[in-house]
Amino acid sequence: MTTNSVSQGRSKKQNFMPLIMDVAVPIGSYYLFKDAFGMSTLMALGLSSVVPAVRTVWGVVEVRTINAFAALILFVNVVGLLLSFVAGDPRLMLAKDSGVSSAIGIGILVSVAMGKPMMTAGMKPWLVKGAADREAAWSRLQSASPAFRRAERVFSVVWGVVLLVECVVRVVGAYTLPVDTMVWLGSVVLAVAMVIGFMVSGALAAGPMAHMLIAEVKAQGAEKRPVTLAPAG
Repeated sequence: MTTNSVSQGRSKKQNFMPLIMDVAVPIGSYYLFKDAFGMSTLMALGLSSVVPAVRTVWGVVEVRTINAFAALILFVNVVGLLLSFVAGDPRLMLAKDSGVSSAIGIGILVSVAMGKPMMTAGMKPWLVKGAADREAAWSRLQSASPAFRRAERVFSVVWGVVLLVECVVRVVGAYTLPVDTMVWLGSVVLAVAMVIGFMVSGALAAGPMAHMLIAEVKAQGAEKRPVTLAPAG
């Protein structure tokens, strides 16, 4: 294996590690505790919050920064814990399922307002693809291109808005449609929201950012290419 291949493999791991630790591990452990081990929702949420809680505290204490993804997952779990105490009214039970979407949407929009778009961590690995030249191009564009930074913010804003709208639609449906209808329709609304989020964020942000990355990589390669002088005639 060449040195370049090794460095690309290491870059891929570094790019995807936040997604694995801050998203995949907490969500996966929740379903493992709840479905495989038969724990209550309350216990499963509590135990699955350990990793994001530790990573959030570690970031604040040691690195002096807030781990956005870990903090968001922790926030969502806390919301889930609070909503787990809601019981009795079937319509309220249906409406509370949208609470997680609203928590995520609010968290994403707050991160944009703070100048640190949260969804960047989820988008970057797919655009950079573990390539060193794309990683370098990303850093250059992020520091020097207003258009690139604007698209970065738009990507997060789209997802924040989509999740909030999805929450509103499900709450309205929970109180206006028959309960039996909303039981299956809620999942359909979520699926449609995800499709819309991918399409709109791709068209308005991820697609243009990918084109900017490719152009920047080509431009940098052209600058490094040696100039060959024609022999004197």
